Amino acid sequence: MKHLKIGITAIILMLSLTAAAFAGTVRIGLMAPITGAFASEGQDMRKILELMAEELNKAGGINGIQVELVVEDDGSTPRSAATAASRLVAAGVPAVIGTYGSAVTQGSQDIYDEAGIVQIATGSTAIRLTATGKKRFFRTCPRDDEQGRVAAETLRKQGFKKIAILHDNSAYAKGLADEAKQHIGKDAAVIFFDALTPGERDYSAILTKIKGAAPDVILFTGYYPEAGLLLRQMSGMKWSVPMVGGDATNNTDLVKIAGTEAAKGYRFISPPMPSDIDSPMAKIFLVAYTAKYGDMPNSIWSVMAADAFNVLVAAIKARGADSAAIADYLHTSLKDMYCLTGKISFDEKGDRIGDLYRLYEVDEQGKFVLQPR
Repeated sequence: MKHLKIGITAIILMLSLTAAAFAGTVRIGLMAPITGAFASEGQDMRKILELMAEELNKAGGINGIQVELVVEDDGSTPRSAATAASRLVAAGVPAVIGTYGSAVTQGSQDIYDEAGIVQIATGSTAIRLTATGKKRFFRTCPRDDEQGRVAAETLRKQGFKKIAILHDNSAYAKGLADEAKQHIGKDAAVIFFDALTPGERDYSAILTKIKGAAPDVILFTGYYPEAGLLLRQMSGMKWSVPMVGGDATNNTDLVKIAGTEAAKGYRFISPPMPSDIDSPMAKIFLVAYTAKYGDMPNSIWSVMAADAFNVLVAAIKARGADSAAIADYLHTSLKDMYCLTGKISFDEKGDRIGDLYRLYEVDEQGKFVLQPR
């Protein structure tokens, strides 16, 4: 355990460097889906940031100041996110980490922007989030236009000609579906393009409709709860058409929902799983996380919350806990900082720079297996 503590402390930017101490604490907000459809993501985000803050404070905090994590539950919905955002504004935090879903993030953006608070999203990939020109909005995850291009390229490489695209009308899923459709080449055709209603328990009607179109593959751009249910119900129909998903299906709960047999062979496009991140920093962190909580994080998106924490700590360490100064540092001074999921820089819109997407397949044991490039 001594070596684990040394390792995790090193991850947090060697924050024991001496500097002037100040009174009070630095408050960092976390807005996450602790409850609701995406609760497993939010619960992992909270555990990761509690671990990061705990070890940072043991190492002396930021410039001698202890860090306090202020957590609000966005309930996995835009309406709840607005309430959570208002509470974090009232708590006086200069910056907020979160959240996971694009539509949920969209429900909070204006509140943070009007309050002058920095927001760093961790799983919200919809293009529109950085198209509005908000100077204090950032994200450690990539964007859907890049994912759409990679998804279309993956379908081409696998030789699919007749493609059914299914989304859920959310900001994320509809945006990704549109991007993928745009990138489908002349040698293939989108023969079905429609939406399901998230949160329902029976998708047999829309699955029957898709089956009637006789596609070679279904590209599902929604979230893991619906993907798992679709796979389970397709298995019940004895229909074995391949299904490929987007990065919002990168959560091990998908296999729990679908069942191992139904999930076998499912493929999805995503940044690497935590266990596949090939960096000493990530390996040390995951050992420490497993030692504390007894298991690995469910997905990469909660790990991107750790990246958001690290870039915020770097900004506060350099410029202080002022929102304008933090935003300026992230835009102008943070260049290729080594974090858990790789190097991080932000462009003028607040988008992360670089390509992270890879292809995964679920094996016969329900494990997510990284595919060769």
